[in-house]
Parts: sequence; structure tokens; C-alpha cells
Amino acid sequence: MRDGQPEALRVRIHRAISWLARAEQEKEDVDARYIFLWIAFNAAYASEFGFEQKERDQVRQFIDRLLRLDGEQRLHDALFRQFSGPIRTLIDNRFVFEPFWRAMRNHESDGAWETSFTTSRKLALRALIEKDTATLLSILLDRLYVLRNQLIHGGATWGGVTNRAQVKDGAAILGVLLPNVIDLMMRGGEDDFGYIAYPVI
Repeated sequence: MRDGQPEALRVRIHRAISWLARAEQEKEDVDARYIFLWIAFNAAYASEFGFEQKERDQVRQFIDRLLRLDGEQRLHDALFRQFSGPIRTLIDNRFVFEPFWRAMRNHESDGAWETSFTTSRKLALRALIEKDTATLLSILLDRLYVLRNQLIHGGATWGGVTNRAQVKDGAAILGVLLPNVIDLMMRGGEDDFGYIAYPVI
């Protein structure tokens, strides 16, 4: 890492690399791999925890910043060349769409979640066709965030059969995106990506 980088950025990168390395040791346990990858992602972007909408806003701002640094379009290539199939599968999966679960919890029968789901799918597929990296990443990470919540909050069975495809696809996507994300951060010069929630004291 460069000596000129701000301390907060060096800590972010160090922590993210440590969790990425741990994730890469998981060859068989895809649940553990996904969780470790998400921790690495958290280490890279987060500056505050505890507010779900705030966290999603942080992710979007982080992605926008990365895309400005990504002159070689590495994130674009990772998505559109390697993962168009798994991305389509995740986008079409209602079980990683938060409004679906909200409707189930609240016993909503007005079909609003279905309308929202259809709109989201169309937006994502248009972004995929038009190679709109920012929009596609935003929607994709929303889906992966729901999957993260299912695992972290005990909403899925370890090694269960009902969510294997999305966990496997999610781990594969994060496993390719994260090294590119970390490398872009390392190349970002003096862009410090903001303060970190838990600094070294």
C-alpha cells in the first residue's frame, strides 16, 4: 500500500484483504464463504452501522466512487462478461427481494410487492442490456444484501437446500468483485473513502 494513503483507507484495505483471504480458504462451505466475503465488503465501504437504509445509501455512494476510479471498467467487465447468467437468476429470484418478505410479514394482499418486483426486474434487465454498471450493481447489491441478512440473522439453515443457488451465485459474484474493489481502492490515491466506524485506537 502507498505511504501517502490516509490511515483510514489503509485500515479499510487491510481489514478487507484479511477477510477476503479468509473467504478464499472456504472451498466447500459456501455459506461461510459468502459471510466472509460480505464482511470483507463491509470492511471496504462502511462508516456507520445500525440503520439499514443508511447502509444501503453508503453502498450506493461507495459504488459511485469506485466507478469514477474504474477507468479500465474492471467492475463492468466482471459483471457483464462473467456473470450475466447468475445475475439474471438473482434478479428473477423473489426470495432475495426485500419487499416480498415485507409483504409476507405484514400479510399484504394488494400485490404491491409484485408490481415493485416487476419494475425492479425490468430496470435491472435494461441495465444489463445497456451495460449500465451503476444501476445494475445497485440492484444486484440490494439482492445480495437481503441474502446477507438471511444468513446473518438466522433466516436460513446452514447448508440448507432451499437457498443453495443464490448463495453459490452470490459468493461467486462477490468473490470476483471484491479483489477488483480492493485494487481500485488501493489505486485511488488520496481518496480516503471517509471515516471508519471502528478505528484503530
